[in-house]
Amino acid sequence: MKKLIYDFLFQKYQNRKLYMIGLSHILLMRKNYSKVNKLSDVDYKIFSQNGEDGILDYLLYQLKIEKPKYIEIGVGDYTESNTRFIFERCSPKGTVVDCLENLEEKIKKNFSLWKSELKIVNDFVNPNNIIKIMREADTLNNLDIFSLDIDGIDYWILKELPKDFSKIAIVEFNPIFGKNLKVSVPNIINFDRKKYHYSNLCFGMSLQAAIEIMNEKNFYFVGTNLLRNNAFFVSKNYKKEKYFKNLMINNIENSTDANFTESRDIKGNLNFLNYQKRVKEILECEVIDLSVNSNTKIKLKDLQI
Repeated sequence: MKKLIYDFLFQKYQNRKLYMIGLSHILLMRKNYSKVNKLSDVDYKIFSQNGEDGILDYLLYQLKIEKPKYIEIGVGDYTESNTRFIFERCSPKGTVVDCLENLEEKIKKNFSLWKSELKIVNDFVNPNNIIKIMREADTLNNLDIFSLDIDGIDYWILKELPKDFSKIAIVEFNPIFGKNLKVSVPNIINFDRKKYHYSNLCFGMSLQAAIEIMNEKNFYFVGTNLLRNNAFFVSKNYKKEKYFKNLMINNIENSTDANFTESRDIKGNLNFLNYQKRVKEILECEVIDLSVNSNTKIKLKDLQI
């Protein structure tokens, strides 16, 4: 029992320490936001998986959004997610969604929910229920941040959303699909990347596909995190020339130049394949070629990747 109490208090102390260090960095960086010309300059991790905390703060600050309303889909137990720092700092109105078992219990165990109006939705998001989930969470109107990271049929979920569904959107993409292809995995309900291919590498959509569908929803691309797996978009109602006039957008080649390795062998062990071998590993996988008006499955080997 003493060890459990000690571990709890130590973790609480560590979280507070992370928060204070992160906040100090953010407040220091804000002085230079108007001069930022690369999104990588504001990439900074506090509670996010990678550098999304810093990028999000930059976008919110430039758009003059102090207390954002958000929905984040794919949060795990919420200890490491894109909106957690916002939850801790701003007392916002937020919704988190995941299919993790006993999600509400796990989040309540780790967070002081009195700080914010946080709705917890325990569900497996798909194109058939996304509108219902957002409507019931009151996030179809006046939304500031939309974050989607489910390692699966993200494209088909975005396709169901109305135009201008948020001011800022964070969308996961699969850099293995490269700089040229407009592809997504097929629209398979309850998609599981582990089951689709043992390597865990064939999931989601290409960056080109993400940019195209978000353009249809009236968003423009502002860049990616340094890891090159999350793309950031801003509503076209907030003109780049006004809010991000100095920001230069990386070309697609640079934005998909990712070196992180999540590949697994047939036994489920990490095998750290390089890019060429990662591509080769999934050439037999089927995807949808979004550059043609068809839902026909095609193997990656039949496309120029």
